[in-house]
Amino acid sequence: MDQQSQLALLLGSDLAPFETLISHLMSSSNEQRSHAELLFNLCKQSDPDSLCLKLGHLLQSCNNPETRAMAAILLRKLLTRDDSYIWPRLNINTQSSLKSVLLSQIQVQSTKALSKKLCDTVSELASSILPENGWPELLPFMFQCVSSDVPRLQESAFLIFAQLSQYIDRDRFQDLLPAMMRTLTEALNNGNEATAQEALELLIELAETEPRFLRRQLVDVVGSMLQIAEAESLEEGTRHLAIEFVITLAEARERAPGMMRKLPQFVSRLFAILMRMLLDIEDEPAWHSAESEDEDAGETSNYSIGQECLDRLAISLGGNTIVPVASEQLPVYLAAPEWQKHHAALIALAQIAEGGAKVMLKNLEQVVSMVLNSFHDPHPRVRWAAINAIGQLSTDLGPDLQNQYHHRVLPALAASMDDFQNPRVQAHAASAVLNFSENCTPEILTPYLDGVVSKLLVLLQNGKQMVQEGALTALASVADSSQEHFQKYYDAVMPYLKAILVNATDKSNRMLRAKSMECISLVGMAVGKEKFRDDAKQVMEVLMSLQGSQMETDDPTTSYMLQAWARLCKCLGQDFLPYMSVVMPPLLQSAQLKPDVTITSADSDNEIDDSDDESMETITLGDKRIGIKTSVLEEKATACNMLCCYADELKEGFFPWIDQVAPTLVPLLKFYFHEEVRKAAVSAMPELLRSAKLAVEKGMAQGRNEAYVKQLTDYIVPALVEALHKEPDTEICANMLDALNECLQISGPLLDESQVRSIVDEIKQVITASSSRKRERAERAKGEDFDAEESELIREENEQEEEVFDQIGEILGTLIKTFKVSFLPFFDELSSYLTPMWGKDKTAEERRIAICIFDDVAEQCRETALKYYDMYLPFVLEACNDENPDVRQAAVYGLGVCAEFGGTIFKSLVGEALSRLNVVIRDPNALQPENVMAYDNAVSALGKICLFHRDSIDAAQIVPAWLNCLPIKGDLIEAKVVHEQLCSMVERSDSEVLGPNNQYLPKIVAVFAEVLCGKDLATEQTASRMVNLLRQLQQTLPPATLASTWSSLQPQQQLALQSILSS
Repeated sequence: MDQQSQLALLLGSDLAPFETLISHLMSSSNEQRSHAELLFNLCKQSDPDSLCLKLGHLLQSCNNPETRAMAAILLRKLLTRDDSYIWPRLNINTQSSLKSVLLSQIQVQSTKALSKKLCDTVSELASSILPENGWPELLPFMFQCVSSDVPRLQESAFLIFAQLSQYIDRDRFQDLLPAMMRTLTEALNNGNEATAQEALELLIELAETEPRFLRRQLVDVVGSMLQIAEAESLEEGTRHLAIEFVITLAEARERAPGMMRKLPQFVSRLFAILMRMLLDIEDEPAWHSAESEDEDAGETSNYSIGQECLDRLAISLGGNTIVPVASEQLPVYLAAPEWQKHHAALIALAQIAEGGAKVMLKNLEQVVSMVLNSFHDPHPRVRWAAINAIGQLSTDLGPDLQNQYHHRVLPALAASMDDFQNPRVQAHAASAVLNFSENCTPEILTPYLDGVVSKLLVLLQNGKQMVQEGALTALASVADSSQEHFQKYYDAVMPYLKAILVNATDKSNRMLRAKSMECISLVGMAVGKEKFRDDAKQVMEVLMSLQGSQMETDDPTTSYMLQAWARLCKCLGQDFLPYMSVVMPPLLQSAQLKPDVTITSADSDNEIDDSDDESMETITLGDKRIGIKTSVLEEKATACNMLCCYADELKEGFFPWIDQVAPTLVPLLKFYFHEEVRKAAVSAMPELLRSAKLAVEKGMAQGRNEAYVKQLTDYIVPALVEALHKEPDTEICANMLDALNECLQISGPLLDESQVRSIVDEIKQVITASSSRKRERAERAKGEDFDAEESELIREENEQEEEVFDQIGEILGTLIKTFKVSFLPFFDELSSYLTPMWGKDKTAEERRIAICIFDDVAEQCRETALKYYDMYLPFVLEACNDENPDVRQAAVYGLGVCAEFGGTIFKSLVGEALSRLNVVIRDPNALQPENVMAYDNAVSALGKICLFHRDSIDAAQIVPAWLNCLPIKGDLIEAKVVHEQLCSMVERSDSEVLGPNNQYLPKIVAVFAEVLCGKDLATEQTASRMVNLLRQLQQTLPPATLASTWSSLQPQQQLALQSILSS
């Protein structure tokens, strides 16, 4: 049968052939399915009206629910605004017929799944035609559904509402909200909690996608939600959803910044609700016996939701809103008689520390005292919560807390380690030592080491495994933070650690053994190779035998062992090479792990089965829902980080592994399931290139030459550029640019023109994307609820953006230094992207970067760059007096470069340049730490004007003024240049430097003295020239002049000079 006849049959009056076609579209046979797809597409092209009407007909009259569902899905696809969008091609009768079929089917459908698919189709079509008022019947229909007493119709209206929220004129929909809230309240009053929960879930979706919809009725809506949350007669699930709604609204920062902070009375009510949830905790015997990991024995779902929501609330609202509420409510809880209330207050304090950190730091005394007072509470669970709070605060409020309160916190933790009646409290005190010492300098920690280490050694010998594990973790952290100060404890500690490593072989002790590896390797790194060497050999023997044994997939040993090996390598350096053949195969295997992924369609009703499984994480991408096993990802990330460590530590010694590691890591630059994996792959790229380059240079490359480095560069650099193009995360973008810059520094000269072109194109793309992100933020700042907290958040986001620009400046600098004049055509192309960065409206960092790029061009391309002076020098001159010292530094440095290479072009600008430099040099605060770099560079630029444009200046005034600024001591690079210049001028008896009758000689000798006595202020060559000059002066100057010159020096300089000159 030819195609025409087939189509006539399919679209004819008999529905059966069409129904068969639809069932074939769902067929598992590829051949049958692709034939059906072909016919379906032909129908779409030749007669879209009949096709849509047929699908509508199937929805109404087909008995098979799967076929009906398929018809709804196909209609949705046909009505989606993309390449196959056919709505405009349909005649007006077909359009109105379809609209009414869809709405009438929603009313009669009884199955939930089909209802949802129909709602999706309606929303899809409405999103295209509502803005032009193409479906006037829809809103009345939704009112009717919301107001009906059929739960399924109410749900349908909620669903469509949530999906359409961003397409609809806010005002028209505002009127639906009260009706929706009434429906919710009625459902609850009638005990119909299932419908209420559906409605709440959809409202949560709305709060997430279009929070501004709720603004006008915000007070009523949030009030109703808090009432639901407070109603103890309702199911927990319902109350938790109401809380989730309010928290989601608080978190909807990008779309409605600051809206919830305008409602302080609600914050206080919500905080009180969450505090009451924390009271829902039982005093379980399992908690006290501390046999198992059962950290959360006795905690209920109320308790854990209360805990999670306090954290989210503090982070989304910020300290200025949450801390005042907490300081009102927590003291009341602490003053109450019940232990549960004390416990709740301490848990809440720990939960809000991250979001409230900045404000809590201002009241640190109050916060610390509140917690330390509870260290003596009679109830062990309260003492545990106090220790827990100190641990959390050490992380969130460090290092301020450590610096100011170490004398109170460490003794309190040490005392808690003596609580032998309560092993769980002891173990937690040891863990808190870890949090405390992570943010701590050796100077603070060292005085307490005797006491802390001896207590931890006692705990190591305790019968409870949990306590031993805590002690191991704490020892590792204390060693890591005190570094070489730990040496005196090494001989006492190491035998215990080795004993655990060798003896803890049961399955029940796996974690203990894993922690002993961590502790041994960190102690080894702290005390250094000499002290650790003999034990290291024994430890590595044990690790090698473990490495060879079969381990179960959930055995923590694997990941701890990967990290321990890498630390041992850092400690032993090149001595580690013989072990690489043992370490690398399993490490590569872990790095190559495939993510354990399950994919379902996002609109399928069966959730991924393991949704409650802690180790599964789900993300939605387009219309797919993806579930990923996180433990696999973490092992993979650890392994990739370790590969990076080995390449970094072993340099050319890592060469033999590059051929296996590069193909493993390069594809992971685009591993979007896990950020840590991408970050590790990114940092490894320059390390691999460096290893290859060094191995070739040192003749350790197994006979390979520079062609191999070129081949590796050709593999790595384009892959980095392509990954950068697709990278969604700003921070990783900056990491990628940084890695790309390092790669260019290592093997830039090996790139060909097309590779440079692709880098330049990507830079344009990055600048454009970054500018548009900044624009979006500026828009957000115009929102009606925008406030100080929001502006702080935007400032932080923009700082990340600065990091991106910073790296772009670095890369362009490297390209200019590498390719010099041949890079200029690319520079010309980029100029339209760079010149906006000079604008007054741009940040100081952007202006600084733009100036640095011009400085590089002028310095590297010399006379070829003169053609850019007209355009850029006016900016540079103006920027010399910018209020930002970094911008000033870049600009005055540029003036120096232009003075050196600008010849006659610069001559006409000498006068203005001098007055600009004069402002910088004579500023009364010029030598303050933040200004000294700009000052030193201005002095250097002034010196270059004296050197290259002597005939255009009043030398008798300006040269001595320059001499008077010397020596410079802040910018050590410029110091070497300037002091060398002075040396040359004295060697050729420059009359303006020496002055009439040599009157400036004492100053010159004083400068030489300071330079020679200073650190790193001149190259060795310049220093020896200075010494020779001083010896000549000793012989040629009249004794009286010499004596007065010496006497002008400070006593220690006289002594130092005498010893230098006599040696």
